[in-house]
Amino acid sequence: MEWETYGGLADLPHFDPDEDEEGRTVPPAVADLRSRVIAADGWVISSPEYAHGVPGSLKNALDWLVSCPELPGKPVLLLNASAAGGDFAQAALAETLRTMSLGVLEESLTRPFLPRRLQEGTARMLRVALEALAGAILLNR
Repeated sequence: MEWETYGGLADLPHFDPDEDEEGRTVPPAVADLRSRVIAADGWVISSPEYAHGVPGSLKNALDWLVSCPELPGKPVLLLNASAAGGDFAQAALAETLRTMSLGVLEESLTRPFLPRRLQEGTARMLRVALEALAGAILLNR
């Protein structure tokens, strides 16, 4: 697998549906985000939880992606790398992604799986999850 990390959440303007109407040119940061996620065969999202929810910057990015017709069916693997907690955000994130018609994998690690110290089973769980993503990508082609 090849990985690309997206670090532009802070550069995205606040979502405005008027700016996302058909025929309008979206801001450059949004166009960049869209081109990256459209080009990707699948996604891995690892997000913290804030106030029992998804961080606003991530939700903002997802709002900008809702109208992309190329995204439905793309496989998404969720990873909750928190030592504890995160259940509310993971559930909300999975619901948002399913509403966007993305393929949230059953093998997602939405419960905290990464303790303060790495344990033998951690690498195995990650391997299984990543193999599921690779398999879903192959089926999606």
